[in-house]
Amino acid sequence: MRQYTTENLLISPKPYPEDPSLLLSILPEEAGWKYISFQVRRLDAGNSWPFETGENELAFVNISGRYTVKSNKGAWSGIGGRRSPFEGAAHALYLPRHTSFTITAEEAGEFAVTWCPTEEDHDAWLIKPEMVKVGLRGGDNVTRQINDLLPPGSPVHRLVLVEVYTPGGNWSSYPPHKHDVHLKDGAGNLVEADLEEVYYYRINPPEGYAFQRVYTDETCPLHRAGYPIDAVMLARDGCAVLVPEGYHPVVSAPGYTTYYLNVLAGSAQALANQDDPRYSWVKDTYRGMDDRLPLF
Repeated sequence: MRQYTTENLLISPKPYPEDPSLLLSILPEEAGWKYISFQVRRLDAGNSWPFETGENELAFVNISGRYTVKSNKGAWSGIGGRRSPFEGAAHALYLPRHTSFTITAEEAGEFAVTWCPTEEDHDAWLIKPEMVKVGLRGGDNVTRQINDLLPPGSPVHRLVLVEVYTPGGNWSSYPPHKHDVHLKDGAGNLVEADLEEVYYYRINPPEGYAFQRVYTDETCPLHRAGYPIDAVMLARDGCAVLVPEGYHPVVSAPGYTTYYLNVLAGSAQALANQDDPRYSWVKDTYRGMDDRLPLF
């Protein structure tokens, strides 16, 4: 176990001279957890990045640009095309374990890749924007847009992927909720899953920012073990925040739209969570949805 702080929960982009396409990297041994690896890369048109999934399932998400992917499980071209996450839903490509592949940029851009261990075999499949369910969650100044890329019930083992858009001045992941124990009710229904989570941020316009708090209470394993978390991160464009345990609300600075790509993996391919009971009453006060959403 480790003591998490603002400094090690906030991951900022940086140069990687030995790996020039890499902008941001999160690996389990660095994050102090078991499942999620996450990277953001940029490729100029015509450049490529090869990789092997090994004993992992993997998902590719286009942030911007357009790509071709060739693999021993199939080939796909014309993936992407949006100039930024604020211009429409993403393409996502799921690749199973034991896949060797190469991503080539048809048009320059950035993409995220995330992977986690698996003992299962599933088919490779391309998720196109028209296949992505878009919905609104919350209400009033807690309204946000949800794009389900790999929602619970997808034909994968562990990975869950969601894009979230929060208008300026609004809160997101609120009321605060957590998913750090695997808990079922008396009927066997999953009440809460034990999930690691990454928030990858983009801000429009890019000089803006969001704040995210991560905090635990006595129901969280780290807290009970003597490693409580109470950290606030200033999330700028291109940064990521780790959520190893605990509650994790977000607020978007007025005048700026916050996008984050959520990656979750853990004890179930699920989003089962529990609110901080001190704040769940807020849900009963909503009068309507923010008319700035949906963005598209």
